[in-house]
Formats: sequence, C-alpha cells, structure tokens
Amino acid sequence: MNNALILIIEDEPEIAEIIETYFAREGFRTISAGNGTLGLAHHQRLRPDLVVLDIKLPGQDGYEVLAAIRRRGDTPVIMVTALAEDLDKLQALRIGADDYVVKPFNPLEVVARAKAVLRRTLGKGSGERTGHLLRIGPLTVDREAHRATIDIGNGPVALDLTRTEFRILAHMAASPARAFERSELVDACLPESEALDRTVDSHVSNLRRKLAAAGADGLLSGVRGVGYRLDAPDAR
Repeated sequence: MNNALILIIEDEPEIAEIIETYFAREGFRTISAGNGTLGLAHHQRLRPDLVVLDIKLPGQDGYEVLAAIRRRGDTPVIMVTALAEDLDKLQALRIGADDYVVKPFNPLEVVARAKAVLRRTLGKGSGERTGHLLRIGPLTVDREAHRATIDIGNGPVALDLTRTEFRILAHMAASPARAFERSELVDACLPESEALDRTVDSHVSNLRRKLAAAGADGLLSGVRGVGYRLDAPDAR
C-alpha cells in the first residue's frame, strides 16, 4: 500500500506541499496539480491509487473533477476542503467521494484516512491498487510477478523483457514523470556490474523499441542533458 501513487489536486501550493510531505514520509509516491484540468490530465495518464481533492479550484471545481473521475472508474477520492456545511459534504458523498476532511486539518489524519480508504479498496479484491503494481498510462508493471504489460484497449500485451530491462522499467515506473540520470539507473539497476552510461543507453533503446512495438511509443523518452523519463504522453 505504501508505494501507492497519491494525486493531490490543490490550488494552494503551501497546503499541497504539506500534504505531499506527510504522504512521502509514509512511503507513498505523490504528484500534485494546481487546478482541476491538470488534475484530470494526471489522473488519466498516471492512474493514481488515490486522489486528494479540494473543492474550490480555479476553472473546474472539485465537484466537477470528482464527477469526471467517477465517470472514468472507481479511483478512491478524499475531499479536503474549507467547506464545512453538511450540504457540501452530502453533495460530495453523493457524487462519489470516499471521505471528506475539513480545513484546517491535521496532515496525519489525512494520511490515516487515505490508508483506511486504500485498505477498504484492497479488501474488495481489486488487483489494481496493490503496492506491487505500478501503472503509467497503458503500462502496468507487476514487480512480484516480474511482468510488464501494455494495454491500449485490446487487452494486455506482455512485454518480453530481459532482467535488466525489467529492472530499469520498474525503477522508473516507481517515480513517473521524473527524469533519471544514466548514472542513477546504473547504480539502481546494475549494481553488481561495472556498466557504463552507454550500457544503459543500449538497454533503454531496446526498451523503447519493445514498448513501441506493443503500442506505447513515446512512453519512455530521452531528456536532453539528463537521461530518461517514463511518462504517459498527453491524451489527444
């Protein structure tokens, strides 16, 4: 559970940073968005395990974002808002919120409630939110089964990866949208070897070819002057 990806949709940077910090301390991965439009884009591309959502947002408000998330599926959503009226809470729960926290709040309480919601979700038997599963767009990485698949709408297609290719893919999938330096990938994925940066280039080149062949071209990209990034392209 603690490796779950938490999407924080909050327009106040200070509050978003506090929430991120407390989730990170508990081992969760986080990504934030300052408005509903960006939050929905992140939700579609990264498929987070849980969403922490404010109501008062620029552009689309939290109710609209929650309704859009519910049309897509059953991602757990915790509302964190200054709106304390019962009618606001009832509206959020009616649309499909899993929990409702009123500002000002204790960040530890938000994390505790998120854990409780995730436990309930896992208890339903869904295999989509277990900690060993990582999802980025059409990619699913199952670290326990040592299996990676691509699903672009016609059912999952297994990737035929070497041990090193799988290590690189799983390591990058744990931090979506982050740029990794080649030296970091060497240290994390080839610790027992004396591999050079160009060895990583070779493995990543093979990975990109296999991802493209499965229909996920553009998922793994180069970052000029840095290394590589695993990130689902924006839906068009």
